[in-house]
Amino acid sequence: MKQFKILTFLLFFLPIGVFAQIQEPVKWEISLTPASEIVFSTQIERGWHIYAMELPPGGPLPTVFVFEKTEGAQLAGKVTTRTPLVTEYSELFEMNISWYSADPVFTQKLKITHPDQFRIEGYIDYMACNDEQCIPLQQEFSFAKKDLPAALAIAQPDKPVLEKSSQESDETYKSFKTISLIDSEEEQSATDDLWQPVIQELNTFDSSKTHNKSWLSIFLLCFGGGLVALLTPCVWPVIPMTVSFFLKRSKSNRKKAIRDAVTYGLAIVVIYLALGLLITMLFGASALNDLSTNAVFNLIFFALLVVFAISFFGAFELTLPESWTNKMDRKAESTTGLLSIFFMAFTLVLVSFSCTGPIIGSLLVQAVSMGSIAGPAIGMFGFGLALAIPFALFAIFPSLLQNMPKSGGWLNSVKVVLGFLELALALKFLSVADLAYGWHILDREVFLALWIIIFALLGFYLLGKIRFAHDSELRQVSVARLFLSLISFSFALYMVPGLWGAPLKAISAFPPPLYTQDFSLYNGEVHPKFYDYDEGMEAARKNGKPVMLDFTGYGCVNCREMEASVWSDPRVKNRIDNDYVLITLYVDDKTKLPEPIVVEEYGKTVKLRTVGDKWSYLQRHKFGANAQPYYVLLDNKGYPIAPWRAYNKNVEEYIRFLQSGVEYYKQELSNPQE
Repeated sequence: MKQFKILTFLLFFLPIGVFAQIQEPVKWEISLTPASEIVFSTQIERGWHIYAMELPPGGPLPTVFVFEKTEGAQLAGKVTTRTPLVTEYSELFEMNISWYSADPVFTQKLKITHPDQFRIEGYIDYMACNDEQCIPLQQEFSFAKKDLPAALAIAQPDKPVLEKSSQESDETYKSFKTISLIDSEEEQSATDDLWQPVIQELNTFDSSKTHNKSWLSIFLLCFGGGLVALLTPCVWPVIPMTVSFFLKRSKSNRKKAIRDAVTYGLAIVVIYLALGLLITMLFGASALNDLSTNAVFNLIFFALLVVFAISFFGAFELTLPESWTNKMDRKAESTTGLLSIFFMAFTLVLVSFSCTGPIIGSLLVQAVSMGSIAGPAIGMFGFGLALAIPFALFAIFPSLLQNMPKSGGWLNSVKVVLGFLELALALKFLSVADLAYGWHILDREVFLALWIIIFALLGFYLLGKIRFAHDSELRQVSVARLFLSLISFSFALYMVPGLWGAPLKAISAFPPPLYTQDFSLYNGEVHPKFYDYDEGMEAARKNGKPVMLDFTGYGCVNCREMEASVWSDPRVKNRIDNDYVLITLYVDDKTKLPEPIVVEEYGKTVKLRTVGDKWSYLQRHKFGANAQPYYVLLDNKGYPIAPWRAYNKNVEEYIRFLQSGVEYYKQELSNPQE
């Protein structure tokens, strides 16, 4: 009876697929990884599905992987997948039928024994179905010696999988496997699996929304920085100069004046956009992200900001060589057409650099934390756009210039206020180096005490109680200065409870973490259970709990903000503490490893010298990411159980993220797949 039903099933559905059109509802991407695995990735059209690899007799055609020829290698186990199955009762077949509705990723582990003789040939038999039709299909695959990756795990039964490096040398490991040095072969194998890449598995989850939100936040941050730069004393005097330049070019032709002004604005945007792209191409997105958490870089930036602050207070003037700006100005006057407009825009960039430089540098540090070329590009686009819009408007409507306040003593006051702000920001960069090297000279209470003093002094300055060398005499306090001083004093007062452990969520991104504070009355902080990946995974396995991996950094501003704004929520804290084993890994930890570890990464030899290097490599190698914060939920075998998550302060979404991991983990326990 069942054979008759199957025949009816095929006769009914096949003609629809054959005579209507040739369809390919499933696309396969088959690759061989350095970890000696064949990865079968799929892209299934919406509404279609393929069946499970194992189905009861008398059901539809299962997905079957056939290896016809295997030379120079051995199959290690069977084809596996972590993609969940959908199981429903079928009245047609009178049994439970399972299929994959998402895009499944299958893996077949290999043992490469003789690379020179390596060859694998085979095919996949499967059936693709939707609500209207089913199509039996076949996908062939083959690999030869030329397809072997440069960095490949070769089976060496008589040697340990990983060899230690006893000294700083050019000797590399003979195997591309785990980082941990473990004596037991069984323990070594288990740890190897925990370090296996799961990039394809992560891609089966949708994490695209996180990118969009981070891009928008970077754009808005840098756009705001551009608006702040407009108020600096280096930029303000350039406005009448540029308006005069455009009036002289086209006094009688209104259309030409508008066109030139718009071109000028676009030139400013292009220059700053090119600056962001140039920095990223010279150093690389990954290197820039490492640089933003590098202790030496942060010390240099701390010193620069202190020097700029002292200059803004009036001790000395910081300017670029006058010959540079004069030369660019002469070029703008002597040339014609678009070239002259470009030189005028470049003059603005050069003249304003002494004021905009610290702002641009601080913004780029935040932008590169995305770990992508998009970060600096989007950031500098936003910064340039904020500067370009007012200049273009003043060039189009020169009458607006008459309503602008003239430069004078107020502009020097703006400069001094920026000096106070840069001094406060400089402490953040010093804090990063202090945390990375463990000096403990700028713990949280010391940092907050200095900020309280800085903003209290700023309040007194705005009231005229403190004067610097270039300040005009303040005979009366304006309403604007009064309100700004109130804001500064209120902010200083707001930080006072932080000396006793208050979380201070409004500024959580800037001070050092709460654990650096000697005395704290606050007990709402989430504390990691482990700071080592392998130890944490072993503890989670023994306790039967899923794992939450937190890739963070001492210099990660967004990490601190997430911990104070999201993790401090009682509902989030309760789920992390009770439902997961939290493993926090600092990618900028400068603690030296007992011995350097050498690995092969993308065909290059990489030497891991510090604990931070080790965890940064884990994030790149296993998850294909290098930006922080980066949160990923894993089962006890090191596979993802939810989409990864980055910076997003929506507490409700974060709770759903944690809940989805627990539900998936419980589903795995109840329906284990081999």
